[in-house]
Amino acid sequence: MAKKFLYHGKTAEELATMPLDAFLLTLTSNQRRTMQRASPKIKQFLARIRKAKPLNKPLKTHIREMPIIPDMLGMRIKVYNGKDYQDLLIQAEMLGHRLGEYSHTTKMVKHSGPGIGATRGSKSVDLK
Repeated sequence: MAKKFLYHGKTAEELATMPLDAFLLTLTSNQRRTMQRASPKIKQFLARIRKAKPLNKPLKTHIREMPIIPDMLGMRIKVYNGKDYQDLLIQAEMLGHRLGEYSHTTKMVKHSGPGIGATRGSKSVDLK
């Protein structure tokens, strides 16, 4: 039997029917403040979410600080990371986190072997 997901004691179905004001009380203070003092960009994005919900077409956004709310469950959202858009499928486990947490802005650096003129110590290493 699969473990049922609960967010602060509520199932995903209960959260989907819950009004936004009631859900905001379950968020942390910083995220609640972000939503209550919503900038015009966040308000516009919320309107786009409610309008695009039945279409399930991916929405593009630059708003990385937007907390994930129950209205977004099951949607595809593309979040900008500074270079391109990262595709996200919003799941119940993501509730309460921010969109930017799932779209990393830096890549992991992978260095290759020493090359010509790398350092003084690499002179004794045979080149390929």
